[in-house]
Amino acid sequence: MQLTILGGGNTAFATAARLTLFGHDVVLYELPAFSAMLDPMRRDRIIHLKGVGGEGPAKIYRIATDIEEALAESALILLIVPAYAHAPFAEVCVPHLRAGQTVVLMPGTLGSLAWAKTLSAIGKAGVTLAEVDTAPYVCRKTAPDTATIWGVVNGLGLGVFPAVRTDVVKPLLEPLFPGIRTYPDVMACGLSAMNPVVHPAGVLMNAGRIEYAKGEFCFYEEGVTPSVVKVIMAVDAERRAIGNALGYTLTPVHEAFADAGFGPRGDLWATINGSWMLTRLKAPGSLESRWLTEDVPYGLAAWHRLGALYGVEAPTLRALVDLAGPVMGFDGWKAGRGPEELGIAGLSREKLTAYLQEG
Repeated sequence: MQLTILGGGNTAFATAARLTLFGHDVVLYELPAFSAMLDPMRRDRIIHLKGVGGEGPAKIYRIATDIEEALAESALILLIVPAYAHAPFAEVCVPHLRAGQTVVLMPGTLGSLAWAKTLSAIGKAGVTLAEVDTAPYVCRKTAPDTATIWGVVNGLGLGVFPAVRTDVVKPLLEPLFPGIRTYPDVMACGLSAMNPVVHPAGVLMNAGRIEYAKGEFCFYEEGVTPSVVKVIMAVDAERRAIGNALGYTLTPVHEAFADAGFGPRGDLWATINGSWMLTRLKAPGSLESRWLTEDVPYGLAAWHRLGALYGVEAPTLRALVDLAGPVMGFDGWKAGRGPEELGIAGLSREKLTAYLQEG
């Protein structure tokens, strides 16, 4: 298969390398303003992959900073960037997309709906959108031209827009991410993202230690203590209540972590502390981290605004968004996306369901 990966960060590098080693032709694209991220492997096009996801030098099929070139030959496009980069990539990509192409946001946190609104605004039809509920790997760039994978997610969750095309998109992704499972639609998928459930509460409750130690401690093993878990579970309860209001039965966070293969079954503290991959991850090096700047505005704030639209109160989500604002230095309510940005403002639950299914 030939496919295009948009992005030059940790997961984009790891995914490009692993899929290349599996025999696929990967076009790796980054926005021109960030093209320096591709410089370490531009000369020989090699990303060195290490860890449980495979080992060896992966010679990338093509490196591109011209979007027309990047999209020209691929029917499948994987967007692997933080949520705050979804809009800049949409601005560049949408005019050059064509009917029959599929764009998958990895992960999406409802970003596929924002892309759908952008496509609709310029009258672009025939493009299928999808998103997954988490990144496919627990990974990091461990050198400028090297990616290390510590864990491969079991049963990556997929939502498709419109949902009637789910049976078309799943077979495209199954060879790349074996065991992929599907949600009823992209809304259920976006509400099932686990990073916003865990990261903001964990970072804010460890803020002093992160700043003092500059992240030199194991975030999950040392920072997610029983008291932190209580707050995480309160966030999770409100997330699931929003899902219930929309007709979904969402998986609790501790079960989702176990289903993904992160750790053994049990309560969240037991699952995390029994996880080989999670207990090895260090905390962010500072509070200027996407664990706040992405997961607060595009996770917690978006969920809260969605819940408010359908009459669900979420006081823990509100408290964390309000608290994160001074820490981040910007308003998490204004920076993210809500019903208007997702193109669903004013839709009743029934009309929302129909829109998610049919487009």
